[in-house]
Formats: sequence, C-alpha cells, structure tokens
Amino acid sequence: MPLVTQVPAAPAAEAAAHFAARLAFETDASDVAADLAANAPDVVVVDSRNRASWDQGHVEGAIHLPTAEIAERAAALVPRGATVVVYCWGPGCNGAQKAALEFARLGYPVKEMIGGFEYWAREGYPVATSAGVTRRSPDPLTAPINGLTCAC
Repeated sequence: MPLVTQVPAAPAAEAAAHFAARLAFETDASDVAADLAANAPDVVVVDSRNRASWDQGHVEGAIHLPTAEIAERAAALVPRGATVVVYCWGPGCNGAQKAALEFARLGYPVKEMIGGFEYWAREGYPVATSAGVTRRSPDPLTAPINGLTCAC
C-alpha cells in the first residue's frame, strides 16, 4: 500500500472546507506583494517584530506595530474594517500568530502572511531599510528565478 494512502484522503467536501478555512486565515508573500503593488484598498500589512528587526529590513509598504503594542496603538494606525496581514520572521517563529490573535481580539479581520519576512525576502520582493529599498534575486527553491509570480 502506498504511504500516501495509508491514511485515506478526506472526503472532497471536508477537504474543501479545510482548505477554504486555511485560506481564510492565511495568505502568502506573492498575494501580499500583488495587493501592495495594486494599492489594494482596506489591506494593511503589519510587521509585528521589534525595532531592531524592523530596522534590519521589512516589507516595503508595511507598518511597524510590535505585538506588545497592538492593543494600545492599533486603533490609531489601522482603519476599522481593514483586513490586517501580519508577519514576523518566518516559518520557525509564531510571532505572526500572536499578533494575529491580538488583532482578532480587537475585532479586526486578520490573516497571517505565511513564510513571514524570510519568504518575502527570499522570493525577491522589495525590502525596505533606512538605507533604502533593495531586492535580492529570488531563491530558486522558493520562487521562479525569472522574478515572475508562479501564478498559483
């Protein structure tokens, strides 16, 4: 018996519900980059890391709001009704989930940018620092090397 099917796949309706639910909670760097480039209304990208991490590099177009300050400062920085997209360092960090929880507790619609800042930078999207905006070449293990979206 194949290893993949030792535990059978969920029925199609359950799988559809599961994946729809995941997409309600998560987005990726490609979709965030497209929305930022299009100036999508009512989407606010939030970097929840500390000042040193922000200064090291962050998503161009994001606002800086460390998790510990969300409850106090969110109302002044994030319009009510805006969909908040939070990120932290990367897949090995749960800071984005902590930030998303804070925004959800305040009543904001919120999604996590899976892969975090690590995948944003590795996929070649604009990284802002005090020295300006840079882009690295896309990592061929994370994105097409021609710099175009994978269109998935």
